Amino acid sequence: MVNLHAELGYRITRRWELLELVRKGGGDQAVWHHTQRNKKLLLGARLKLLLHHESFLEPSPLAGLSMPYGDVPAAGCITGIGKTCVWCVFMAKDAAVKGGTSYPIGAKKQLRAQETAMQSRLVSVYLVDSGGAFLPLQAELFPDKSHGGRVFYNETVMSAMRIPQVAVVCGSCVAGGAHIPAMAEEAVIIDKIGTFLAGPPLAKAATGEYASPEGLGGARLHSQVRGCSDHFASSEKEAYECVRNITSALNYEPLPEEAIEHDSPLYSSDELLGLAPWDYRCTLPVKLILSRLLDGSRFQEFKANYGMTLVTGFGHVEGHLVGIVANNGELSHDASLKGSRFVQLCSQWRIPILFFQNTAPQAAEPISISQAEAHARRLKAQASMMAAVACAAVPKITIVVGGCFGSESYVMCGRSFSPDFLFLWPNARVGLVDSRHLSTVPQAGDCDHRGEEAELKQLKEKLEEESNAFYSSARLWDDGIILPQSTRKVIAQYLKTTEQQKYQVVSRCQHPVIRT
Repeated sequence: MVNLHAELGYRITRRWELLELVRKGGGDQAVWHHTQRNKKLLLGARLKLLLHHESFLEPSPLAGLSMPYGDVPAAGCITGIGKTCVWCVFMAKDAAVKGGTSYPIGAKKQLRAQETAMQSRLVSVYLVDSGGAFLPLQAELFPDKSHGGRVFYNETVMSAMRIPQVAVVCGSCVAGGAHIPAMAEEAVIIDKIGTFLAGPPLAKAATGEYASPEGLGGARLHSQVRGCSDHFASSEKEAYECVRNITSALNYEPLPEEAIEHDSPLYSSDELLGLAPWDYRCTLPVKLILSRLLDGSRFQEFKANYGMTLVTGFGHVEGHLVGIVANNGELSHDASLKGSRFVQLCSQWRIPILFFQNTAPQAAEPISISQAEAHARRLKAQASMMAAVACAAVPKITIVVGGCFGSESYVMCGRSFSPDFLFLWPNARVGLVDSRHLSTVPQAGDCDHRGEEAELKQLKEKLEEESNAFYSSARLWDDGIILPQSTRKVIAQYLKTTEQQKYQVVSRCQHPVIRT
């Protein structure tokens, strides 16, 4: 019997170990090369110069670890949400990790950050310091719709949506990466360390001629002659002050500064560590979790006596009104209809929705007519809830507190249904099926059952590895692993960032801003 508390403790410790590994970036030698030889600031120092005193919200810090092509700490870039004078999404390449080279997971992380900016209409700030694509993996980086080139497409779409974009060229800006500042509404370039396109070594290899970095694409050339940059900065400090000035001049109504008064939960959030479910069949009432997250532990339940395997209702998290949809068992026919109705109400009333997910794997195929009829009714009801969730035009945040299995995870606003943010508890498991309850190998047609036991063991091991929360987070299937006791704070912080769209002055626009 597995000691569940010991297992959770191990996963929490493992999370801190991986975060420390990511914090070291490319290692001591790479950091020395970046700061002493190239005379550039590390990303932490850059963000400190950019940000207001409030904290920086960094989703997916564990992305890029244990990939098939090796570790790429933080996917080679830091993305997150912070405040200058307005809330912004920051996308910053880390040249201290593999020289700023772009890997497939890095492109995916940047696309995810752009998606966040579009969903919440947040100003986008790009810190460009890139060594270009990792050519051995070009087939996973270049040609497809969801690869690196999509970043430039998104820049154009965001501009047409009137989402401001500012870029700072604070290092190399190689090959296709040069389009990022060129397509931003305003671009800042830093003297001596900021360059567009290739550097002298590549020019020498291609033409046999030597050219200085400034002559090829330095700050003065692009600011004073070619017009690819809008602002010249003599230092990094000046560049980031320029960004703060740019964002202060945007057409936004002022954000309210007063703090929202709120009550603390009646029960300690620390108790959530002991409530984390390790099995989707867990009978622990989900209201025990909600009572440790909501202001004053107050919960206005909707349809309390109907479809009781799904809990729905309203509450506040640090003063923010939210609708809550939480698994409390198998998602039955009645529970799905109840969820569909509630999600539509939240969308109608413009109330953000929190999904607390602990879903079951795919149910066994029906073996009788009555079971088939019940199965069909449940599928029909779940389809209704899926449609409501997909079309709900309000901020949606999903917390996987236990299982994220099968088609029910779609109904509960899994990654495929584009929640604004999706977080996992360390005990979470993500997969089509649960390896712990797999008794036979799925077979197609007639087959030889010899060796089935060995095959089942191999399949279980594979599913066990791939359902782990760390495996999921490394591949950006979520926005990070959070501690149960930090859930209330995380939800409140991200809800605050989604509110800025209310204060942006928006009118219709049919085209992006085009650099001439």
